[in-house]
Amino acid sequence: MSLKEFLKNRAFLKQLLIAVCLTIVIVFLIIQSLNLYTHHGQSVTVPDVRGNKPEELVEQKDYNDFEFIVVDSVYDAKKEKGSIISQDPFPNAKVKRNRKVYLTVVSSTPERVKMPNCIDLTMRQTLSLLETYGLQVGSLEFIPDIAKNAVIKQKYKGIEIEPGKPIQKGSKIDLVVGQGMGSDKIPVPFLLGKKQSEAIKILRASALNVGSEVFEDAKDTVHVRVYKQKPANGPNQYVRMGQTIDLWYRSDKKVDFDELIRNYKFDSTANNN
Repeated sequence: MSLKEFLKNRAFLKQLLIAVCLTIVIVFLIIQSLNLYTHHGQSVTVPDVRGNKPEELVEQKDYNDFEFIVVDSVYDAKKEKGSIISQDPFPNAKVKRNRKVYLTVVSSTPERVKMPNCIDLTMRQTLSLLETYGLQVGSLEFIPDIAKNAVIKQKYKGIEIEPGKPIQKGSKIDLVVGQGMGSDKIPVPFLLGKKQSEAIKILRASALNVGSEVFEDAKDTVHVRVYKQKPANGPNQYVRMGQTIDLWYRSDKKVDFDELIRNYKFDSTANNN
């Protein structure tokens, strides 16, 4: 039998048709199985679980479509210890069911860093270096020394701390700084309308200490601004290095700080004439 005759044979054509049909059925079943396994076309919205604790998520039936896994921890003194601070995927993302959600929680203890060497650095350099290490400037003490505006000693809780010594992130480092051999004074910086963190940073950079802090509304670092300072800023207002500046805060929801600053500058100009 020739090949042409074989291909036209009814038995061959019947077997070929059966094979094609079986192939189509098998492919269809495979696709359906994959869709069922991967939940094709089905998605769920990732909930916002930040602020919760991982153990609390197990009790929530709304979270049965997800698997939560803690992968990292960071220290944040302003957040509740053990609470979730970030998640991946982000809230409201569309994902498949049974998606793994990776969590970062707030550590119960601060991260430790090695104390940097601030000796002989200027105040500006020291502020930048401590910020890089996650440390804060505490009190500033100025003593007569030829190395003006240079750090002479670095202290932690009143005791000198050696460079390289492990210390908790966020700790305050007190500095002893040279003020030169004269009695130079520096102008009082203008702080009205500044956030608490901004005002403190300006004072540190100006070689001044933070004095009393009074919150007349609520201690809310997001909305409070400097409402009053003592000594006040002015053309003839000078203080010694290391002197304290007292600060009063009000909420920007209750005070129009733009108007406050305009009036202050207007009054200052008027007083000069």
